[in-house]
Amino acid sequence: MRTRKVGIVGWGAIGRVVGTALAEGRVPGAELVCVIDNRPLGEAAPAAQVTFAEALELCDLIVEAAGQGVVREWGERVLGSGTDLLIASTGALTDEDLAERLLAAGPGRVYFTGGAVGGLDLLQAVRSLGPLNEVSLVTTKLPATLEQPWMDEELLSRMRSAAGPVEVMCGTAREVPVRFPKSTNVAASVALAVGDLDAVRVRVVADPGAHRTTHVVEASGPHGAYRFEVAHLPDPGNPATSQVVPYAVLRSLATLAGRTGQIL
Repeated sequence: MRTRKVGIVGWGAIGRVVGTALAEGRVPGAELVCVIDNRPLGEAAPAAQVTFAEALELCDLIVEAAGQGVVREWGERVLGSGTDLLIASTGALTDEDLAERLLAAGPGRVYFTGGAVGGLDLLQAVRSLGPLNEVSLVTTKLPATLEQPWMDEELLSRMRSAAGPVEVMCGTAREVPVRFPKSTNVAASVALAVGDLDAVRVRVVADPGAHRTTHVVEASGPHGAYRFEVAHLPDPGNPATSQVVPYAVLRSLATLAGRTGQIL
């Protein structure tokens, strides 16, 4: 099989781990050829730093690791150039118009990584049997990682002074990732798996004792009941991101590069 020529957008908590692994040859069949970032990286990046337009000439696969804005601005252009796109910031897909355009675009193909949550493959399989009656997600993180510009002083005060868990927001998978663009991509990923943004009820909880980030997914329907719970260590450089996320991206890359023995 041909070697996938990969460009990474974003040299942060996710991009650094993914890019370093690629540069060290730890993903057979995939080669890091360039990095796109709006900051000058110098020798910090193990491949050439180029513009987005240049990357589309060099790569056959772009990995988005820089936030929802990149998906909105560049997603269709990447796919229209014939380059494949692997999206980590699935929260961008809460914009259904954007999601439809990306899925219809081409000749490049769009893929999504499951990130910090498991069980999405099973939820997709169950969805084929019929719609699920109830789907919920509870995400719990350290208060400082959930602070947002739209929060009023009363909520911020409750979060900062809390001795225990504080519910920060309750809504659907359509609503929550818009309010927490760097912290709740998991909600959009669950909604992608079940096929309905409005069917997934999401609670975001701030807990000063949350030394691990937790996601609890529960779903039920005529064909069964399902519960998945994960507890991750936050990334030390960016606590809003779970430490496991770049490794989920690497697993996705290994699948796209044709590694045998993968669970699909």
